[in-house]
Amino acid sequence: MRSRVISGALAAVTAVTALVAVSSQQPAAATPPGTKDVTATLFEWKYDSVAQACTSTLGPTGYGFVEVSPAQEHIQGPQWWTSYQPVSYKIAGRLGDATSFRNMVSTCHAAGVKVIADAVINHMSAGSGTGTGGSSYTKYNYPGYYQDQDFHSCRTGISDYTNRANVQTCELSGLADLDTGSDYVRSTIAGYLNNLLSMGVDGFRIDAAKHMADTDLAAIRSKLSNPGVFWAQEVIYGAGEAVQPTEYTGTGDVDAFQGAYDLKRVFTGDRIASLSNWGASWGAGYLPSGNTRTFVDNWDTERNGSTLSYKNGATYTLANVYLLAWPYGSPNVYSGYEFSDFDAGPPAGGTVNACYSDGWKCQHAWPQIAGMVGFRNAVSGTAVTNWWSNGNNAIAFGRGGKGYVAINHESGALTSTFTTSLPAGGYCDVQHSGVRYTVGSDGRFTATIGADDAVALYVGGPCPGGTTTGGTSGGTTPTPGAGASFAVNATTVFGQNIFVVGDNATLGTWDPAKALPLSSASYPVWKLDVTLAPGTAFQYKYIRKDGAGNVTWESGANRTATVPATGKVALSDTWRN
Repeated sequence: MRSRVISGALAAVTAVTALVAVSSQQPAAATPPGTKDVTATLFEWKYDSVAQACTSTLGPTGYGFVEVSPAQEHIQGPQWWTSYQPVSYKIAGRLGDATSFRNMVSTCHAAGVKVIADAVINHMSAGSGTGTGGSSYTKYNYPGYYQDQDFHSCRTGISDYTNRANVQTCELSGLADLDTGSDYVRSTIAGYLNNLLSMGVDGFRIDAAKHMADTDLAAIRSKLSNPGVFWAQEVIYGAGEAVQPTEYTGTGDVDAFQGAYDLKRVFTGDRIASLSNWGASWGAGYLPSGNTRTFVDNWDTERNGSTLSYKNGATYTLANVYLLAWPYGSPNVYSGYEFSDFDAGPPAGGTVNACYSDGWKCQHAWPQIAGMVGFRNAVSGTAVTNWWSNGNNAIAFGRGGKGYVAINHESGALTSTFTTSLPAGGYCDVQHSGVRYTVGSDGRFTATIGADDAVALYVGGPCPGGTTTGGTSGGTTPTPGAGASFAVNATTVFGQNIFVVGDNATLGTWDPAKALPLSSASYPVWKLDVTLAPGTAFQYKYIRKDGAGNVTWESGANRTATVPATGKVALSDTWRN
């Protein structure tokens, strides 16, 4: 990705590219501190909505950080990329004013979640007008902040990524490029960042970092009231380019774009068995784990198709499960909204009235992704153990003696006995709340894992009222022959899962304790394949269970279906409130 391509007269922001030259500075210990190293990026969420998410979901789930979209005043317009064209450093963007920002930080801190602010400091706007906070501006003239002399003299677009000066002094997508070599510009930028620090911000994501020299960024950072603050930089690898991610490890962490590209390649066209050593050893574009923020997608890559996105369904979910289980870098879970138009801005101007409504996808709260955040926190500091694969698209591995995950990306169910380093005892699967497994004294357990599904166990994992004993299915159980394919569209909150129960022994004879768990890998559609004899007529309903084992039945009459003579009856339902 060279730069954002935007329809209309105005250009977008923050894209980049790069990798290879080595900085003379010593690597910074910038990895998020502590065992809670997972970030949720709530893209284009209003700060009031972010605060609510910290209290209701992010804190209880175990996220260590939330990354919020740019706070500074920007150009007007509904498109998402207007947030990335600053016109001043007032906290006056569409997502909230200084009061809402400060309150958000305080609320998130109370929930145990630290705040990373997306900082746009490489450039200002591409045009002229009045900003979201009422400031008048023209390109190269931003009253109270910058005038013509504060911008680089190259006033043409970047055209040659093999030329360092062209990349770092010319204009990204027509945006006025700040001369970050100027001490005045550095001090003005540092003043803005220091204002955010005074509001309690715990770190920064530096937008378009590749378009600024690493020495300029180091100089800006040195002017901060807390120079040791967490600092992550957008530097995209490009083979043979003049500017490379390795240059920026002396300043802070770097977002691992190459890793995201490779996860898409592996999960869609290769074999996930090749992920047994994913990390710095994969070569160009990769950095040491301690300098890396990993991710499956972000707002740029989901739109240009270079990575997986929510549109990839269960494949996307499984990639996030792997990302959170694997000990490379610090994971960043992206949470955005549905789009069909590249330029589409946030629904309701960024107000999230409820997840899974108005187009908000809320990937951070998807049960199978959210369940892995606690897993990662629990296994922090452990190495990979007991790697297993079928040589194709099913893998499993442990994290020391604290956790074990199995991922089935095959087209059919997988039944296997897995060898772990877990202590003997009972465990609840955090991929399917309420499903239990028993690990024997030999460290082994048996599971049937449905197509595009997973099982994840860890010491100390949450265990609501159980529905099955160890060694039973860990999710969907597609098997050959006749039966029923259940699919129900049902939204949940963290800790809730959907089950099916019915009038025969296979479906639990209406006993909620014997109900079958559905897989949320295609959330908000929950799925389960069940084997039943041809011609079987049955009644069924869906139930919701929360973390305490409380049961809520869907409303309405019992649903009915009949298994055909061959194959499975396909059921496409919607939860009835």
